[in-house]
Amino acid sequence: MFDSLAEKLQATLADVRGRGTLTEDDINAAMREIRLALLEADVNFKVVKGFTGAVKEQALGADIIGKLNPGQQVVKIVSDQLTELMGGAARELSFSPRPPTVVVMAGLQGSGKTTATAKLARYLKHEHGSSVALAACDVYRPAAVDQLIKVGQQAGADVYEQGTDRDPVKIAAWARDRAQSEGKDVLIIDTSGRLHVDQELMAELANIKKAVKPHDVLLVVDAMTGQDAVQVAEQFADVVQFDGVVMTKLDGDARGGAALSVKAITGKPILFASTGEKLDQFERFHPDRMAQRILGMGDVMTLIEKAEATYDEQQAADLERKLRKQEFGLDDFLDQMRQVRRLGPLQSLLGMIPGMGRELRGVKVDEREFDRIQAIILSMTPQERRHPELIKGSRRLRIAKGSGTNVQAVKQLIKQFEQMRKVMRQVAQGRMPDLGALMRQAR
Repeated sequence: MFDSLAEKLQATLADVRGRGTLTEDDINAAMREIRLALLEADVNFKVVKGFTGAVKEQALGADIIGKLNPGQQVVKIVSDQLTELMGGAARELSFSPRPPTVVVMAGLQGSGKTTATAKLARYLKHEHGSSVALAACDVYRPAAVDQLIKVGQQAGADVYEQGTDRDPVKIAAWARDRAQSEGKDVLIIDTSGRLHVDQELMAELANIKKAVKPHDVLLVVDAMTGQDAVQVAEQFADVVQFDGVVMTKLDGDARGGAALSVKAITGKPILFASTGEKLDQFERFHPDRMAQRILGMGDVMTLIEKAEATYDEQQAADLERKLRKQEFGLDDFLDQMRQVRRLGPLQSLLGMIPGMGRELRGVKVDEREFDRIQAIILSMTPQERRHPELIKGSRRLRIAKGSGTNVQAVKQLIKQFEQMRKVMRQVAQGRMPDLGALMRQAR
């Protein structure tokens, strides 16, 4: 995400960081490059002007002109201003002390509102242990109710619906009463979208708000639409008060204009971001972490949280025991590979590691390689997975045919696995492996 903007900002700041001293002309030149990068990223012009002005004012007021190694200070100023631009501190939902907490989802058609509703339900269930119900109040779009039932079930939420013949305001009020009587922690109301902001849509939203008195109204906007998304948010803010934004399709947004503009234009923060098509690709939006990602500083905290979410203590204990007893086989390797895949797309994970974004710029990770490795391993017998040293000539040919690959691919996998197992064995014994030698062998 934000690839184009990140590349330009990182290049500009790398030049600033590399200078021994900075002059006012150096800062002015850097601001010109940053301004151009933000405008090309489809960030609102007024936002760009305000951002670069604030960065320049702080940089000139930080008494760094003529001093040694001031580049890091400038980078920190840019990072802090980006964080502030996107909302400052991350914000959670306003949970009610007397359940159910009621959340109304609003937005235009095509913004991904119904899917975002299910994603939010899954997030609340897994991250907060909440029991969640969804109210199907989008009665105009064909199959919207059926879609919510389907994705709601996948998210583990109950779906309250009364078909498409009733007034959505009455459905919302009925759903709130039912959620309260059934002891639900959260009720999320999926409202009707429109092709554009109109008086009828706003009146309906206003009536639903009046009927259910929600604790939060979230506006769902499509990051891919850039400034159009910001204009929609501004129009909603003018007519119907909302509390925060859910940004969908953020993983496909190479520019970042919507995410960087919406808080400054509407005064409302981004609360959540959808980062993929799957229901679990949905996370709280942390402005400080996003700023660090954009500037190539990584996002270690999100990476740790993802790892903790998939961490299995029993599996970890079994793995440690097998490493000590030198029983680590290809089945165990496959389990570890699957656990890594549950963290999310590998390209995205690598971008969370500080410095890796710059190192891997332009390099595309082929996720299908995981599938090829899995196919090769699953084409082996249980004995071969435990003892890959048995895999020679005819066995390699059989495995290659069974996996739809070739003998060279099978041979390469076994060689790499043996090298990895050697490293793990040395680490388990408390010895530092000779990584240089292993790298030479891998070539």
